[in-house]
Amino acid sequence: MRIRRACAADIPEIGRLLLQVHAVHAQGRPDLFAPGGRKYQDDELARIIADDEAPVFVAEAEGEAERLAGYAFCLFEHHGALHSWQELDTLYIDDICVDEAARRGGVGRALYEHVLAFARERGCHNVTLNVWECNPGARAFYESLGMTPYKIGMEQVL
Repeated sequence: MRIRRACAADIPEIGRLLLQVHAVHAQGRPDLFAPGGRKYQDDELARIIADDEAPVFVAEAEGEAERLAGYAFCLFEHHGALHSWQELDTLYIDDICVDEAARRGGVGRALYEHVLAFARERGCHNVTLNVWECNPGARAFYESLGMTPYKIGMEQVL
């Protein structure tokens, strides 16, 4: 498996994977996510892929360079020494997906370890992400990688 920065030629495959991850969210929270949608459209993907402050990494399937096994969308968060914050940089994983056909094969772990190495190279203090409560498998996966909760979002549906 090869992990690299995404390029414009990856947009169709990223779009395919975006549909998969959206389906998980739409099933878990149909009150929030409309079925059949996806987080980013092609024009947005092109802008994100070109933005060095929002690196996107893709995992190429073994022997299938044209088919992606997964992706990780990241964002740099720069916290200045304002008010009560320490001055530090965070690499936030905005979205991570492993193709349904490649799950439980080490793709997610490889993507995560690549993101960690990238964040260390860039001098980041930490790597963060959000996980939906309706996706306990994802939470267990992130915990198996050594991640721990650092804040919890709460809601009351009206």
